[in-house]
Amino acid sequence: MRIGIALGSNLDDRLALLRSACKRIQSFHEDSGPFLCSRIYETSPAGCPAGSPFFLNAALEMSSSLPPLDLLAELQRIEINLGRPRVHGFHTPRTIDLDLLYCDNLAFCLSDLELPHPRIFDRPFVLFPLLDICPDRILPEKNISIRQQCNHLQEEGISQQDSPKPLYHF
Repeated sequence: MRIGIALGSNLDDRLALLRSACKRIQSFHEDSGPFLCSRIYETSPAGCPAGSPFFLNAALEMSSSLPPLDLLAELQRIEINLGRPRVHGFHTPRTIDLDLLYCDNLAFCLSDLELPHPRIFDRPFVLFPLLDICPDRILPEKNISIRQQCNHLQEEGISQQDSPKPLYHF
């Protein structure tokens, strides 16, 4: 199953935290397809308290046979190991944030997990990294690709401040 994961960090050594998370996530990858890493983007802190530091964001795509809820538990374990408190405020600064975006064409809504992630198409900081690794992916219950949605955001005039800026590679 192809899995999409978003990574973000806006506290401490953001780049080192993203690279550490990527390495840990890669341990769940199975060789039935490539392990894909986007560029690392710097983005403004959308919806965060005033004065929050800028984020570094990226996306990964990998193959795994882990069930989605098991994978979510593993991602949460990585977050805790990298210094994110299990209980935290909504949109607060964080050492690491790992979001399970999609698992192939699965579509469901549980109390702990909704797939595909319900706000992918509203978040340039998720879409633009995905554009690097899976531009033609069409998510369940969507009628357009990642590339088409990014083009749509640009046509609508995404602000310069909200436009992700690629800075690094993994």
